[in-house]
Amino acid sequence: MTKKQALQLFEERKVRTVWDDQEEKWYFCVVDVVEALTDSKNPTDYIKKMRKRDPLLAEGWGQIVTPLSVQTAGGKQKTNFATMEGIFRIIQSIPSPKAEPFKQWMAQVASQRIDQMQDPELSIDQAIIDYKRLGYSDAWINQRIKSIEVRKELTDEWKRTGVKEGLEYASLTDIITREWSGFTTKQYKHFKGLKKENLRDNMTNLEIALNILAEASATELSKQRDPKGFNAQTQVAKDGGSVAKAARNELESKLGHSIISSAKASDYLLPEETKDEQ
Repeated sequence: MTKKQALQLFEERKVRTVWDDQEEKWYFCVVDVVEALTDSKNPTDYIKKMRKRDPLLAEGWGQIVTPLSVQTAGGKQKTNFATMEGIFRIIQSIPSPKAEPFKQWMAQVASQRIDQMQDPELSIDQAIIDYKRLGYSDAWINQRIKSIEVRKELTDEWKRTGVKEGLEYASLTDIITREWSGFTTKQYKHFKGLKKENLRDNMTNLEIALNILAEASATELSKQRDPKGFNAQTQVAKDGGSVAKAARNELESKLGHSIISSAKASDYLLPEETKDEQ
């Protein structure tokens, strides 16, 4: 079972979902998931009994679920939702045959992740396999793997100069992206109609090439200038992005059109069902 298949199992049973644009996360209605996996006629009661059976689940319930206002037959009501991570924790406490595929999939993913932590090359091998399965070309895959390498070198450089992971990394990424593309990362995703999907996985060859140039340039400029901390790195990020911006402007002047595309992977990759039939 893939993550996509896991989501499809929820979708087939009409599980209510809410997309949080700020957190960029999907939230799933807990009672709908429980009903789908247990066929319980009273899923609310089932949840109460489940929490009694699993004291640790009950103890962490407040951190797992988030009450959200959703439209119901009786009007808007607060209903418990959870992220995918929270839903998987709940599934662990459901002794139902329908929950077994999820549990087996989670165990497989955990095992693969442990193997990849011990041998990072496995992560790259798996990424290539996954991209091929999704229908990406070898040329695109090679470029995407290169972009991962370039990104890692950049974040290593940020770490070396005292930039903190998380918000500061995201802010510098936004500066680089905005400088060459005109969009912050979030704006770029909106432009392509993306939600949780990875932006780089939905870039065209030209877009990803320019992004690689921008990040590689920022890395080399940082090594040369040796800035200390986030504030000093903001100018480096802007200058790195401007190198790619200059290349973009030059190319667009010759092409006569923008290379920033609203196209995303689903627009040009064959659906898995179609590929299976071929």
